[in-house]
Amino acid sequence: MPATAATPIDRRVIPATASESHWQAADGARIRRIDWSGGQRGSILFMPGRGDHYEKYLETLDQWARDGWHVTASDWRGQGMSGRLGHDGLTGHIDDFGIWTADLALFWAQWTSETPGPHVLIGHSMGGHLVLRALVEHRATPDAAVLSAPMLGLTGTPGPLWLLGPLSRGLARMGDPRRQAWKASEKPGALPEDRGALLTHDVDRYEDELWWRNARPDVAMGPASWGWVAAAIKSMQLIEEKGALETIETPVFLFGTTNDKLVAWKAIERAAARLPYSELLKFGDEAHHEIFREVDAVRERAMDGIADFLDRKAPSAG
Repeated sequence: MPATAATPIDRRVIPATASESHWQAADGARIRRIDWSGGQRGSILFMPGRGDHYEKYLETLDQWARDGWHVTASDWRGQGMSGRLGHDGLTGHIDDFGIWTADLALFWAQWTSETPGPHVLIGHSMGGHLVLRALVEHRATPDAAVLSAPMLGLTGTPGPLWLLGPLSRGLARMGDPRRQAWKASEKPGALPEDRGALLTHDVDRYEDELWWRNARPDVAMGPASWGWVAAAIKSMQLIEEKGALETIETPVFLFGTTNDKLVAWKAIERAAARLPYSELLKFGDEAHHEIFREVDAVRERAMDGIADFLDRKAPSAG
């Protein structure tokens, strides 16, 4: 069944039907979440990308809730309004992506015990990478998973992962691994002028993100650290290991675009071919990286594809 085509929400307001709160990680870290409760279709947990915050996806989260799902989204620790792991408030840093999958495993166990099934895990970009890694590590066992432009490879890298691994670790060790790996702007916190063109063709949806960065300055994040780069490549290597993806029994729906300038489409294709129970939706020049925030025709094709996949692979228990 296609996703509900209802009157669009105000993407710059937290819906009255949603509630914001925090959950606590194993070490006591407080991590932000948002919930739409009461849906009986099943439950969706959405995990965003690098430098992301759930405010960017209110339209999509609310649409799933109107379709009858209990919906939850969470920050990753060190992102959104859940603190920072580097030396400043803008650099995105992590020592090991395993920290994030351990957090996800804990939250998944708690969340699934409190919400109606079937349970669906959805991740965008870095979030899609971490969802897939959690499946590889059997840290989460959803009834179905959806990966939006998952970060399984990076565009423009100068070599294969086996070469980039030691190279990135060496660069991280050459100085403070928390230092920024690239420069975004001469003005701290400012976004590159061409950033919007990498993410979406929809100017209004892109400007929603800028509005939230002004309304809630603590969500803003800039470049990643060299430590993040090294950790990301190490994690990609883990997912790429022989036999790793082949052990996943969860049905997985992947989608992305050949026009992506951030994550590698070929890596998404390879993963889809290796996953035993996968389906792949391919976009071209009509889409940029953030398909959930693309123009209506592109976004609706993705939302309809997800709805159809979940109706078949995670049918309502009712």
